[in-house]
Amino acid sequence: MRSLLVPTLFAVFAGVKGANFAYETELLTSADIGNFSAIAFGNVSAAAPLEGCRASPGTAEWPLEQEWSQLNSSLGGALIKAVPPAAVCYDGPAKDEAACNILLFNATFNRYYINNPVNSFSEWPEGDTCHLRPASGEACVQGGFSTYVVNATTVKQIQMAVNFARNKNLRLVIKNTGHDLIGRSVGAGSLSIWTHWLKDFEFVPQYEIGEYSGMAARVGTGIESWEMFAHMSDHNMTTLVAGGYTVGAYGGWLQGGGHSALASKYGLGADQALSIQVVLADGSFVTADPTQNTDLFFALRGGGGSTFGVVTSLVVKAHPPTTVLSSTIAYSVGGGFTDPVPGAIDKFWTGFDIYHQFGNKVVDNQGTACYVSRLTNTTFSFTTDIELPDVSEDFLAEFVRPLVEDLEAVGLNVTYDPPSPAGNWGAGAQGRGDTPGSTRFGSRLFPRENFEDPTLFAATQLAIRRSIEEGYTFHGIHMVPTEEVAGYPGNNAANPAFRTTTMHADLFDFTQQRGLTPAAFTQAHDRLAAAMDRWRAVSPGAGAYFNEADLEEPDWQQAFFGTNYPRLLEIKRERDPWGLFYAPVTVGSEAWTVVTEDGLPTQNGVLCRVGNGTTTAAAAVAAGRGHGKRGWRVAQ
Repeated sequence: MRSLLVPTLFAVFAGVKGANFAYETELLTSADIGNFSAIAFGNVSAAAPLEGCRASPGTAEWPLEQEWSQLNSSLGGALIKAVPPAAVCYDGPAKDEAACNILLFNATFNRYYINNPVNSFSEWPEGDTCHLRPASGEACVQGGFSTYVVNATTVKQIQMAVNFARNKNLRLVIKNTGHDLIGRSVGAGSLSIWTHWLKDFEFVPQYEIGEYSGMAARVGTGIESWEMFAHMSDHNMTTLVAGGYTVGAYGGWLQGGGHSALASKYGLGADQALSIQVVLADGSFVTADPTQNTDLFFALRGGGGSTFGVVTSLVVKAHPPTTVLSSTIAYSVGGGFTDPVPGAIDKFWTGFDIYHQFGNKVVDNQGTACYVSRLTNTTFSFTTDIELPDVSEDFLAEFVRPLVEDLEAVGLNVTYDPPSPAGNWGAGAQGRGDTPGSTRFGSRLFPRENFEDPTLFAATQLAIRRSIEEGYTFHGIHMVPTEEVAGYPGNNAANPAFRTTTMHADLFDFTQQRGLTPAAFTQAHDRLAAAMDRWRAVSPGAGAYFNEADLEEPDWQQAFFGTNYPRLLEIKRERDPWGLFYAPVTVGSEAWTVVTEDGLPTQNGVLCRVGNGTTTAAAAVAAGRGHGKRGWRVAQ
């Protein structure tokens, strides 16, 4: 590790010998570049935006095999020829019956998908081109999966990948765990930087920067939530991580905002960063904190992942050890072979109103409440987990008792589980079992006024009720990650709508996306969009959560970033004048479009600059070589 005299470091690590993790001390030099100009650094002051379309396999611009080989040699053998995860189940060189059987029968008990360099946990944004259970005669094709992957274990490798992509006009993707719901971890014909194995950790008992003085943790971006819980246990402290145990805690989750069971107590994930190490579009490696590169420090905390650079590590706040207890409450009406009687339905929605009126009490006690309401066949069901930090079981039991009594008073048969440790917060999970799915959804950050003003409350409840009655699944999380709760360093790019919300809500459409014609796909989304429009109508000026959102969110710049967007766009243009870092509905992405053969909003197409006739040319190229739904066939 480097000494404390490293000039880019301004923070004080008491008792720590170095400023960076070992993998961050190995940097790209002129000697490494030599005569291989494809990995040379960029010059921001002389940069011009990349125009036309990004190079893709089969085009004259695509690097020669010798160049890929030279890149791999420079990387020390870290370049992976990407193969779709399910290719092991198809005839061809990747076929592996043993591995296929693991996927078919044992994937929920292992980490195959989580540790796969190509996988994304949402299938439809990739184009769903190599499915685990193919239809008769269906081939496995590359589709929207990256073409090459850099298994990054040093900053130097990341710098090389960034420079190569920029100098060769390649589409660049940043992937961590692949918990990406709208296509930010995939991209047809792309070079992907895989940060999954950057898992170093260091507890800092005393860290000082600006106005902050206290415990902290230095964390690699590849650490998953379940791994971080083990570190918390070992060091008797708490840091904020995602509720999904295999989600990367310090990659896109934090950069996109990041909510958790402690949002009402400590704020968002974006509020936790004290210092950030990042590789920029010109290939440089810098520190962003309250004293240097303050524009990046603002943008990287809530301004969205895959946008401003490749984050390699952070220093985050560490809090006193914090426990979270949860109490589950559930009720339902209907079931069997008959529709629920009208009176029973009325009771269900009365209970729905009672619960939402109780929600403000939950967040006022620094808690969160995560619940699901749905209509399945003839049953309306409601289940919630009310979570409070640092309270006793007796306190939580007494806290929820009035809610249970009010629900029972209207005639509902309530199931109540006594308080116990929250299932989404604590050590013990081993990070196994996640498998890809294919769901579309939208989200909304409902302001507190929607649950305090009687007229607005009634309108909000009706909008949500109608969406559930239409067959969608509703998922709501009560939280209040205000700036006061978040504390220092503040002034970040997190969606301002988070600061006034009391409920982040998702609406899930479990329509099977696979096999839909483009027309059916569009019709299904139109129905979902109409339901979401009712939510937007009762919360004008509010927003949606960048990490859990509809890819086709209208006016997404305002919805995801609010008043921060103009500043973020300015930073994007200054720090990445090439437009190298692209992902769908991220800052600056409106300048680009993915041209697909079937017209669907997937990442299975050529990435082109909007305008100047380039998209028309790209469409012709895509159609001519079977790009789009079919994509490039996996190399034989």
